[in-house]
Amino acid sequence: MTTLPHSAAGAPIDLRSDTVTRPDEEMRRAMAAAEVGDDVYGEDPTVAALEAEAAAAIGHEAALFVPTGTMGNQIALHLHGSRGQEVICDARSHMVVLEMGAMSALSGLVARTLDSPQGLLDPQAVAAAVSSGAGGADGAGYHSRTCLVAVENSHNLAGGSVYDRAHLEALLAVAGRHGLPAHLDGARIFNAAVALGASAAGLAAGFSSTMFCLSKGLGAPVGSLLCGSRDFVREGRRVRKMFGGGMRQAGVLAAAGLVALRRGPARLAADHANARLLAAAVAELPGVEIDPAAVRTNIVVFRVTPRLLLGGERSAEPPEDLAPAVLARLRGAGVLASQVGRNQVRMVTHRDAGRERIELAIDRMRQALAPRAAAAGV
Repeated sequence: MTTLPHSAAGAPIDLRSDTVTRPDEEMRRAMAAAEVGDDVYGEDPTVAALEAEAAAAIGHEAALFVPTGTMGNQIALHLHGSRGQEVICDARSHMVVLEMGAMSALSGLVARTLDSPQGLLDPQAVAAAVSSGAGGADGAGYHSRTCLVAVENSHNLAGGSVYDRAHLEALLAVAGRHGLPAHLDGARIFNAAVALGASAAGLAAGFSSTMFCLSKGLGAPVGSLLCGSRDFVREGRRVRKMFGGGMRQAGVLAAAGLVALRRGPARLAADHANARLLAAAVAELPGVEIDPAAVRTNIVVFRVTPRLLLGGERSAEPPEDLAPAVLARLRGAGVLASQVGRNQVRMVTHRDAGRERIELAIDRMRQALAPRAAAAGV
């Protein structure tokens, strides 16, 4: 259990993720009044309603309610590929970095990772990476066969960057030319849609499957949806059970998900505005590297350098990874953030941290970090 800092005045401002939001009163009332049944038997009416609305929102035929986004992604990968095949994806994608090697452990799949600017796959690089499985002068077949192209929109570890529709069309065209399905990890697809002035369905069009989370920016306590054709979702239900995701009276959770799906997208623009405000303040700190103009959604990722930490101890040898020390200072000031790479810190804006809380977080951050940078003579 996380112990929150006591040294800073007031409650800590938690910007580690948008998963930290608490269900609001409307959600709690809906959960308390939810009509339920056994969803493993397909008898929970609230889950059925959520799945129908989710499929319509994404523009697919059907949807499957799953406990987590990771499970939704992994069910999709399991259905799209066979053991020993490759999944083309960005090197920093969630399913590579943050899903504990599940595609290999659960489905025997191999990630064919590509280094991509802002985490956004280049269609030409994807085309070059596609493998038919043949190889060698004798055609004996030395290579894994590509089974899937996976796209993450918005991209978590790349700072919430987004693919516009033209970019997606180019990637889908590559997949189509090679007869490959394409999966959309749309954990924050509604954030991407708001940032682009598009619809979630418009961004998901053409993908064989789409996963999105209710428990991130939309504000539900638990749950994600895996969307696709009716046949795909029917098979997904079987795999969900095999992976341990069969839920019983899940309507209690689905009721909160319905509120999140109906109400959540309309307020994401406020999170994006708060992220831009936060990014601009971070950029003013000496010893921090960030391009505020690149912040499109609710995620702010910045790189820290030794100038931020040396303070008066100018001869001190800084640690190889500075992020833990920065996080500790922020935590002491009552701001919680997370590490997403060596010397990289992430902050995520969300419903439970409105404009006043973000402004307070900026003040606390400046008090914790700016004086030290100034003392270093920068």
